Amino acid sequence: MTLPIKLGILGAGGLGKSMARMALARGGYHLVAMADSHGFCADLTGLDAEQIQTLKTVADYPQVGQRVSQDPVLAMLKAVGSDLDALFIALPNLPVTFYAETVTRIAQETPFSGIMVDALKRTKAVQELLPLDGLLRSRRILYITGAGATPGFLTTMAAVAAQSFVRVKAVDIRFGVGVSNWESYRATIREDFLHLPGFDAARVAAMSDADIEAELEARNGLIELENMEHADDIILAMAGVCPPEAITVGGVVDTRNARKPVSTQVTVTGETLAGITCSHVFTVADDATMADNVCGPAVGFMNRAVDLHARGFYGLSTSAELMPKTGPSLWVQNATQKLSAPAMAMV
Repeated sequence: MTLPIKLGILGAGGLGKSMARMALARGGYHLVAMADSHGFCADLTGLDAEQIQTLKTVADYPQVGQRVSQDPVLAMLKAVGSDLDALFIALPNLPVTFYAETVTRIAQETPFSGIMVDALKRTKAVQELLPLDGLLRSRRILYITGAGATPGFLTTMAAVAAQSFVRVKAVDIRFGVGVSNWESYRATIREDFLHLPGFDAARVAAMSDADIEAELEARNGLIELENMEHADDIILAMAGVCPPEAITVGGVVDTRNARKPVSTQVTVTGETLAGITCSHVFTVADDATMADNVCGPAVGFMNRAVDLHARGFYGLSTSAELMPKTGPSLWVQNATQKLSAPAMAMV
């Protein structure tokens, strides 16, 4: 693997298109392939990230775009997977097993053998990935999950803040997100609906864009979320920070305004060496957008993965596993029992 890193992006919604710009702006990357539900485009001499912003589907990319009726992701990786160094995955997370099934097929059916980074949010989706560690190792793939904003940026801030305490009592993540046009982030907004009272995966999957629009209209464009099923819980637990039940995630999404409705904060409460209970509070700049806070950290974790992969590290890791730890990892044996990755999914 040599610079620039040859990057492929799976998904061409708001996050996928933002990553196309972010990776090039940060430097060290060469965008050469991109896939969505309609097809893919691939050019080893490089794709134009700005031109991609204007396309309804990357299958319409001039000269190199290809429409594929089934499995565009697999079709792209079968065609150019051996030429790619890294993949950023920004695919929809419905159903919850989709990521694990897709990663399994990539490992088993394509020549790709490099770095994979996702921005997954749901606990169950991350749990589905954990048993794939052995398969990924066998294919010399290093996969980092939960590497966006939350989990990811905010999770790892909590993991670092936890180092001040001999015991962490609670982690609370509260986010504010503003988007001027929800249709630019369709998949993300749909996933947020899963966490609202009265909604589940089947109902959300059956909703048309018009149904989503009507529901947003009834809520004045605001999605208020509490006690979300967010993978920050399992990721911080696996990193030894605190039990999953001590972690809460919620926030407010404004689908009509780019300005955040509330500031994003991470609060880590713990007990000091002197026995005092206190909290660290980290506040994210309001002017940093969702694209900044998801794609920026994802590039950072990708950079770390490049270093680790070059040193022979393979398999599955989480964003918080790359941070300092407050205690032994739950991947290894503790005083009472041995927890394998699949067993951890049941804790």
